Amino acid sequence: MNPAKLNIDADRILAGLRPWVECESPTFDASAVGRMMDLASRDLALLGATIERIPGRLGYGDCVRARFPHKETGPGILLMAHLDTVHPIGTLGVLPYKREDGRVYGPGICDMKGGTYLAVAAMRALIEAGVPTTLPVTFLLTSDEEVGSPSTRDLIEAEARRNRFILIPEPGRPENGVVTGRYAIARFRLQTTGKPSHAGAKLSEGCSAISEMAQQILAIEAMTTPDCTFSVGVIRGGQWVNCVSTTCTAEVLSMAKRQQDLDAGVAAMLALTAKTAAKLSVAQTVTRPVWEPDAGALALFERARFLAHRVGFDITHASAGGGSDGNFTGALGIPTLDGLGVLGDGIHTLGEYLREDSILPRTRLLAGLLASG
Repeated sequence: MNPAKLNIDADRILAGLRPWVECESPTFDASAVGRMMDLASRDLALLGATIERIPGRLGYGDCVRARFPHKETGPGILLMAHLDTVHPIGTLGVLPYKREDGRVYGPGICDMKGGTYLAVAAMRALIEAGVPTTLPVTFLLTSDEEVGSPSTRDLIEAEARRNRFILIPEPGRPENGVVTGRYAIARFRLQTTGKPSHAGAKLSEGCSAISEMAQQILAIEAMTTPDCTFSVGVIRGGQWVNCVSTTCTAEVLSMAKRQQDLDAGVAAMLALTAKTAAKLSVAQTVTRPVWEPDAGALALFERARFLAHRVGFDITHASAGGGSDGNFTGALGIPTLDGLGVLGDGIHTLGEYLREDSILPRTRLLAGLLASG
């Protein structure tokens, strides 16, 4: 099957994608993520997939597993994607769905609703053309990737083990790139506990949890090296401006290209001590293991590159930061190809967009991979 000959229309894809983008689905709003799962479930059911709703846990939204009918029952292809975003409800007010100068804007349109919908469109094109897939195809749509997949890692790994290889339509990389490895990531939660006092009348009698945390933040971010980075992305503290703060919390992200460098970073974080009279606690939360390019991923890339050439373009590959659920499947040694989604920029910002010129070639590439096994 030559994917270049499939009847795929970019305007039709964008018409189907728009309701997805306009269904805001921030990770921490389980009901909103559930509404997004409803939309995706319906689109996949219309293609003939059997839909299973998997209840969420730990306060996160439900997941969806969609299996397409196939004569074989053995290991197949797992198309894995997340439908949660970092954009809070109301982002559409400042980042509405908009087509302009070859770009299409909207919250989560690049990371990763665009790529996920391309996979649905690729499957639809195969079905409409009467092209059977060599292997069974399953879609797994998850709800908490943007916070490290704390409630879905077990589900992801269990489903991955039932399949021969994994396709992940996260955003594509520069130079038409795909991803054959991911850096290791660890997250931490810090809490400082101070001593309250009246900030106006008895300031000196107190000990500020916020002041302690501020000093920790500067020290933590100063630990960044080319081998291991540290970033403080969330901080909460205090309740009244006229009271010396009793508690303050922060969340830290650390990333490294090599597992041993991340392990050293974890050790450094867990060894932190208080710099004032306040108390400090550090807890490691979710982690993503390093996924290093291996023979399985590279063989899958070569197959993808052959298909891309048939469509009329070339692709490159590299390891990438940012993390994805491919960290888990790649670390298990299951052949995984990531970064198969749309090209674009502004991910996680109020300028997020996809490039229209990436829609057709990337959809055709996904169709080729789904069909060829």
